[in-house]
Amino acid sequence: LQNLMRERQTAMQIASTREFLKYFGTFFGLSAVVLTTGAVKRKNPAFLMPILPLGFVFAYNYDMGYGTLLQRIKGEAENILDTQSTLLELPKGPLTFEDLEKIRSQTKFFSEK
Repeated sequence: LQNLMRERQTAMQIASTREFLKYFGTFFGLSAVVLTTGAVKRKNPAFLMPILPLGFVFAYNYDMGYGTLLQRIKGEAENILDTQSTLLELPKGPLTFEDLEKIRSQTKFFSEK
């Protein structure tokens, strides 16, 4: 059941990215045309500077929506699970029953009931 929910959430994320890409792609295209026209007319290449960060945002979202970004993320997550599992450990180790009892005895919320 949890896997089904995860799959649905991932599908929603991809669909959301694709929908965002439609709007952002239009914005990016119009911006590129306007900024290029301004740079040519004013003979000032500084007008082209905003295209660079906008291009990175567009490329990232395209890769997320239609490319292989999710497969690469999944592959890296599997690599971390296989080779760097110590990164996943909780600080001070897993929570024990003694830790819970200590927290419970120090908290007024549990002792007042």
